[in-house]
Amino acid sequence: MARTARSVHARKKRRKVLEQAKGYRGTKHSSYKRAKEQIWKSGVYAYEGRKQRKRDFRALWIQRINAGAREHGLSYSRLIHGLRLAEIDLDRKILADLAVTEPEIFGAIVAQAKNALDGKPVDRQVEVERGTEPEQPISSAGRTPEAPAEQNEEAAEVDIEATEAASRKAEELNVDLSSVEGTGQGGRITVGDVERAAGGDE
Repeated sequence: MARTARSVHARKKRRKVLEQAKGYRGTKHSSYKRAKEQIWKSGVYAYEGRKQRKRDFRALWIQRINAGAREHGLSYSRLIHGLRLAEIDLDRKILADLAVTEPEIFGAIVAQAKNALDGKPVDRQVEVERGTEPEQPISSAGRTPEAPAEQNEEAAEVDIEATEAASRKAEELNVDLSSVEGTGQGGRITVGDVERAAGGDE
């Protein structure tokens, strides 16, 4: 019986294992035997880590739901029981996200759970009133039309571009930066501009 040559397959398997072990310390990234053992152990650790990660996130979701339910006078267990009675199928991940990002919607869901616990009818469609503030138009200068004069002056000061050294020099020489013409990059005011403006005032 002829001998079966499997060198190509063997090299391919070794190359795959060593590629997965790249970055390990010592001989674990170069020795095929040690690399194979370490990859097997790493797979076990990764499996345990995924299980632990699910437990951690479940605990975090329960804490967030409990905190949101306590604000409305319900405990976590009573809320979950009320949701089952109301036939509201929302998992803990969605409930926790609503408790953090959408407190109005979460409050409406808690209200339906309370109705189910008290034996009252449950509304399938809930209207949520959001407290929104009217937005004021903002002009190109970065201030609203109704802004007082003091805010307008502050906005004008912000538009002045000057280096930190030039600002300190202007404070020392009592030079108003709004009257200085900048010659730096992009029209920024430099120390030389401030000194020239101070010399011209004298």
